[in-house]
Amino acid sequence: MKFYIITLGCKVNQYESEVMSELLTSSGYQKAVDYTDSDICIINSCTVTSTGDAKNRKYINRVRRENPDCIIVLCGCMPQAFADQTELFSGCDIVMGNTARREIVPLIEEYLMNREPIIRIGEHKKDEAFEPMKISAFNERTRACIKIQDGCNRFCTYCIIPYARGRVRSKPLDILREEARELAKNGFKEVVLVGINLSAYGQELNLGIDDAVHAVCELDGIERVRLGSIEPERMTEDILCRLANETKFCPHFHLSLQAGCDNTLKRMHRHYDTAEYARIVGDIRRLFDNPSITTDVMVGFVGETEEDFNSSVAFCDQIGFAKTHVFPYSRRKGTLADKLDGHIDEKIKHERADIMIAHTLEEQKRFMQSQVGLTESVLFESKTKDGSMEGYTKNYTKIKVQDDSVRSGDLADVYITEAHDDYCVGEVVR
Repeated sequence: MKFYIITLGCKVNQYESEVMSELLTSSGYQKAVDYTDSDICIINSCTVTSTGDAKNRKYINRVRRENPDCIIVLCGCMPQAFADQTELFSGCDIVMGNTARREIVPLIEEYLMNREPIIRIGEHKKDEAFEPMKISAFNERTRACIKIQDGCNRFCTYCIIPYARGRVRSKPLDILREEARELAKNGFKEVVLVGINLSAYGQELNLGIDDAVHAVCELDGIERVRLGSIEPERMTEDILCRLANETKFCPHFHLSLQAGCDNTLKRMHRHYDTAEYARIVGDIRRLFDNPSITTDVMVGFVGETEEDFNSSVAFCDQIGFAKTHVFPYSRRKGTLADKLDGHIDEKIKHERADIMIAHTLEEQKRFMQSQVGLTESVLFESKTKDGSMEGYTKNYTKIKVQDDSVRSGDLADVYITEAHDDYCVGEVVR
């Protein structure tokens, strides 16, 4: 039988889809080229926003309409967070949450035997261990993600994820080393460590994110180690100093901000203020050579005044991010923020988003211009439509070169000659 996986959401979901894919192929199932050609379609859902839930439903309906005989498996964060809202699962044959991924094969086989709908959503437990999982490949040819952390203990007022992912738990270092070593053997030169609250890695094991980075950096075959999105939580000067001493570590920090206003951060129940955030950014720029700092910024959160918004814009201008993902606050049922007074009109939220985007794009242009004249190591990935080879520097600046001798997977020094809005152009140094 053939299967196809539709992955929605974050890099953690992408990793977990790869885990399920390897479990299925090792049991004799074959990958389909498209969901219309599959006997089994797995929809790995995201539920960060209500828009995400609508997208999940759209895919369920589309698959059922275009491939009516297909077995539809819904998994991931949506069923885990809303296990009692069975209307969200209509049209699905198997529903499983975030605690049953390794049961994917037996659940499919159970369904094939009985042809009765299955809902298998276990509860997250306070002391649950990190789910055993590893991969030997990834859907990109040069870079592989490794999930090393799950769960979050923070309960920000706008966020449903702690209910979908449970409490913080971490992958043991020996298992991490084994997985990274296997990926290196299979030709992956760069590893990205990902998690739900990545900077909380190891807090229950008396470890830190620097320990995870060191464990992978010391392996032969791995040329680069990168971090996924991180919270300011636990990003101390000591941890940053240790990361700076790792020659394979990539100095790209996607450091989640959410708001550049202390009043808003308090209403969000974030565990830092703008002064602490600025201190972390200052440490990064002092300790690392040519780092990039990217972020996420929410506008129009509950109770955000015009003054609060202007403070947030000014703070983002002050920091000067290399790239910023700006988005308006979206109400999320099941969160504390949904029940608060002071929700902002949708029109105002989108107006504020437009203003914030305009400011952050100017900072992005300045960062791109700052790369011109530098020589940086680039890991090349793919050829673009215009015939250029495209890859990324250690600080995750996209680079394009016109050079027929460069192949996917090559690491080469590139002299950067010009900057565009979201990429730079360079020449391979001979």
